[in-house]
Amino acid sequence: MSISKLGRPLIALAVLALLIALPLLAEAMGQPALTSMVARILIYGIAAASLNIVLGYGGMVSFGHAAFFGIGGYVVGILYAHHASGDPLLGFIPGTNQLLITLPAAILVSGLAALVIGALSLRTSGVQFIMITLAFAQMLFFLFVSLKAYGGDDGLIIRRANEVPWLNMRDKQTVYYVCLAVTTVFFILLWRFVNSRFANVLNGLRQSEKRMAAIGLPAYRYKLAAFVISGMGAGCAGALMANFLRFASPDMLHWTKSGELMVMVILGGVGTLFGPLAGAAVYIALESILASWTEYWQLGVGMILLFVVLYTHGGVQALAQRLVGRQT
Repeated sequence: MSISKLGRPLIALAVLALLIALPLLAEAMGQPALTSMVARILIYGIAAASLNIVLGYGGMVSFGHAAFFGIGGYVVGILYAHHASGDPLLGFIPGTNQLLITLPAAILVSGLAALVIGALSLRTSGVQFIMITLAFAQMLFFLFVSLKAYGGDDGLIIRRANEVPWLNMRDKQTVYYVCLAVTTVFFILLWRFVNSRFANVLNGLRQSEKRMAAIGLPAYRYKLAAFVISGMGAGCAGALMANFLRFASPDMLHWTKSGELMVMVILGGVGTLFGPLAGAAVYIALESILASWTEYWQLGVGMILLFVVLYTHGGVQALAQRLVGRQT
């Protein structure tokens, strides 16, 4: 027996309550760094879940999603740099350090980039699609490396996290709660998306694009819309990460970051709602634990990933559901 439909919301609410109480629990346990680690999990959970929209529901293996993650981070960094210098961007766009402006701007710019990249990439499929998304991401990576005005390969320092009215964004706990609030809103919207007709069409395209086209559905438009939505989610995560780290660098756009996001999706469960968030938690926890043992921690992650792919049949979320089902 699987987890009941009533049990899933209760589990989600219990996890949310635990996340709300986490900073207090971390202080009580003498582990304040735990709050920062969970904030990273929340941010990467958004990015991985965004990739899962095209990978898990649309069947599109994008190896360039770090591009949108990095663009989101650089939108925050560039707007802050022009705010600090007082010089308008491109001569007419004023800089800003207000999160309520920079976050939507990051989502919008990432969405526009996804529209351009997706419009070209989706004219291919299979291995060609994988390679062209990777190529676009690397092109953007080298573009930002070459922008010496914004730090080049050294990255761009954001001296203070973007401000939010009535909140002290210099406090790491406040930044954590902002990340938690954005993550909560994101997954509520994602839940609506997963249970929409649009997601059903994407699933149909993943199973048989020819059959969906035969009944008159424009496959290209649906896939492009999903790609843009996915890019916007990754851009949102990048903007949060830039605020959390107070730093944006070309490494955010590198192909290895795309690989990390894909590993998180596979670990948690491809095509599941909360699987990517669970995968982000497992990946970052493994990174923290294994890196303290050996500098070759990626080898341990690779072995665990191999076990997940071969034996869990659906990632951490599917494994947890089967374990709970056996006990009920």
